[in-house]
Amino acid sequence: MDESHTQKVKDVYHKVHEANEELFSFWKEDILFSWQWWVALGLIIIPWILWWLFRTKRSTSRLLFAGFFVLVISSWFDFFGIALGLWYYPVQVIPTIPSYLVWDFTVLTVIAMFLLQIKPKVNPLIKAGIYGGFNSFIGEPLFDWLGFYERLSWKYIYSFPIFCVIYLIAHYLSRRESFGNLTK
Repeated sequence: MDESHTQKVKDVYHKVHEANEELFSFWKEDILFSWQWWVALGLIIIPWILWWLFRTKRSTSRLLFAGFFVLVISSWFDFFGIALGLWYYPVQVIPTIPSYLVWDFTVLTVIAMFLLQIKPKVNPLIKAGIYGGFNSFIGEPLFDWLGFYERLSWKYIYSFPIFCVIYLIAHYLSRRESFGNLTK
């Protein structure tokens, strides 16, 4: 790599660092401890408590495995959407770029894990439709209305097939029988 390329990359990372510092300063002064911040914090904690209380205990690890997939893939899509300027999140519990903890780490993940364990014999396509429909046409508009989510070049309908596919893959992963002991 030539020195010019290295300097350009360094300059871009410096701008990202400055943007992060500006975001943190804004977050500390205007968002931290606001009513939206408290609601968002509750939306992170309460669903996990409910899941912990009402999960199928014998399937905890399997559900967490599928939930981890949902968390990782939704965070990746979130990063991609923010990087492309399709949406952003005005209120964050922790000012991280880009992942939105309430949505990626909690709402999408916990709802998927609940759906996986409730009525496990129901056709996964039906559940995927419920998951996609709820998150696209109820969750996203609600977060939009609360001021937690700002769409720039995105429509709710675009999310529907993505959420359906995420659920179907999580369903597939949750049904794998290839989990064996690591020790003999």
